[in-house]
Amino acid sequence: MSLEIKKRKAVRAEPRIRWWKLNEDEYSRKFREEVSQVLGDKIEEDRWETISEVVRQKAKKVLGVTSGRRKEDKETWWWNEEVQESISKKKRAKMKWDRQMDEESKQEYKEMQSTAKKEVAKAKDRAYEKLYEKFDSREGEKDLYRLARQRDRAGRDVQHVKMIKDVDGNILTSEESVLRRWKEYFEELMNIENVRERRLEELEEWNEEVQEISI
Repeated sequence: MSLEIKKRKAVRAEPRIRWWKLNEDEYSRKFREEVSQVLGDKIEEDRWETISEVVRQKAKKVLGVTSGRRKEDKETWWWNEEVQESISKKKRAKMKWDRQMDEESKQEYKEMQSTAKKEVAKAKDRAYEKLYEKFDSREGEKDLYRLARQRDRAGRDVQHVKMIKDVDGNILTSEESVLRRWKEYFEELMNIENVRERRLEELEEWNEEVQEISI
C-alpha cells in the first residue's frame, strides 16, 4: 500500500534591503544625501570595502528591509497580474491533486508550478531591469557620481574620487569608468537580492513536495 502525505515546513525569508524604493524620487534623494555625507568623511584611497559597507548601512536606514514574511514580499514591487494569475492556477491545481490523488492531476500541478516559477522570475527580472535603466539615464548617472564624490566645502581634488579600483584591481582614472563601476556595484547588490529570493522559492517548493511512503 502506498500513501502520499504532504510535508510542509515554514520557511522564513532573510530580511532584505528594499532596493526598489530607489525608483521613488524621495527615497533616491535621501539615500544619495546620506551616503554622500558619510563618504566625504570616511573614504580613503581605494577602500572599496568601506564604500560597500556605507552603502549597505545607509540603504537599510533609508530604504528599510523586508520583515521576512513571504506574504509581505509577494505584495511588493514585482508582483503583477501575470504572476497573480499563474499562482492562482497553481493553487487550484494543487487543490485538485489533493482531492484526486492521481497521476494526471499530479502532472497538471507540476506544469502549473513550473509556469508560475517562470512568471515570477520574469516579473522580478523586469522589475530589476527598470532599476538598471534608471542608472543608465542621465539623471541616474548624476546620482551615481554624486554618491562617488567626496562632498565637502573645501572642494577636494576630483582625483580622490578616481582612486577607486575595478573588479580586477585596476585604479579607475576617468569619470566615465567611476560611473560604470558604481552602476556595476549596484547591479551586483540587487542581483544578490534576486538570487536569494529565487533560492528561497526553490526551498519552499521542495518543502511542498509530496513524499511517497510505502507501507
